[in-house]
Amino acid sequence: MKKHFLAYGLPLLLSIYACKDKSGFTIEGKINNPGEVKKAYLLRADTSQVSVIDSAELKDGSFKFKNQSATANLFKLRVGSSIYDLIAQNGDNITFETNLNDQAHTYKVEGSQESEKIKEFNTFSNAFGEKNAQLVTEFQSKAQGVKNQDSLLKVYQPVLEKNMAGYSDQVIKFVNDNKSSLAAFYAAMSLDPYKYEQQLVKYADDIKGQFKDNAPVQQFIKQMEAAKPLSIGHEAPDFTIKTIDGKSVKLSDYKGKYVMLDFWASWCGPCRQENPNVVRLYNQYKGKGLNILGISLDEDKAAWQKAINDDKLTWQHVSDLQKFDGPTEKLYHIEAIPSNFVIDPQGKIIAKNITGQNLEEFFNKTFAQL
Repeated sequence: MKKHFLAYGLPLLLSIYACKDKSGFTIEGKINNPGEVKKAYLLRADTSQVSVIDSAELKDGSFKFKNQSATANLFKLRVGSSIYDLIAQNGDNITFETNLNDQAHTYKVEGSQESEKIKEFNTFSNAFGEKNAQLVTEFQSKAQGVKNQDSLLKVYQPVLEKNMAGYSDQVIKFVNDNKSSLAAFYAAMSLDPYKYEQQLVKYADDIKGQFKDNAPVQQFIKQMEAAKPLSIGHEAPDFTIKTIDGKSVKLSDYKGKYVMLDFWASWCGPCRQENPNVVRLYNQYKGKGLNILGISLDEDKAAWQKAINDDKLTWQHVSDLQKFDGPTEKLYHIEAIPSNFVIDPQGKIIAKNITGQNLEEFFNKTFAQL
């Protein structure tokens, strides 16, 4: 039987492959229970913009698209208010089926392994999204008529954060398991780039040489290459900056000590909200070797000094007084605040952009043995 397969099966497969149309791709779809929906739309989403590139009339719930994409790219099918992700390239013959009465927006897709992978990602992504939506709805319902919502936030915020952490863990696993798939790239783009920079830098290193004709992927790789010198595990670049009374301070002055570079500003609401947490942690751990260098993005010295006094920030403070355009801010690629870098006694970055409970847990772990 094996000899017959080799003799007849392989030529048959080769003939089928040879007949495959490489000039474009097709998507044939079946929409069950379309209701009042008359058309399906094909959207291209391989750039920062998502645009409609084709439409097709539904005939007895069926439609067909024929389009072109020399390399694998992300496309979206819009049917009524529902949107479905597909990854297609020339040579693909994709079949798609869904039921518009299905509130979970499940669908079947065949003919494109990449589309099946993006569906796998969307399945668990939607599940986590539904959990978040339920939490928000529940919180809003309980918060009606409640003047002080802080107690409710203390209950729901940790649950929401735990759900998001679970989602991110599953995304990272999906990405690591599917590095040769373009679906992994789109999944990775859903991660918080601040919190998961280390994982994204590694992923960019792992896919170098792949997806060479995909502009978004190549742009991502370049961005991560630029971020790499400032990522966890790398030596923090030295700088010289002035205190409020004009004295020079260098990062290298802190060599042999733990120091957190805290980028903030008097005009930054989230920074001021985080300051009490930082003050508490500094008072708790300064005796064990924690130092903080506050780097303000203020331009007004008076406002800067007032915020220092009002928030009781007792550590050393410096500034270029140029907002985001200062040399220190550019050196550290500061594009949003609050932003921070925790540096160990050897001068290496060991954490960055962590706040609130995450910062507390990191300091607890770091200084527990000291």
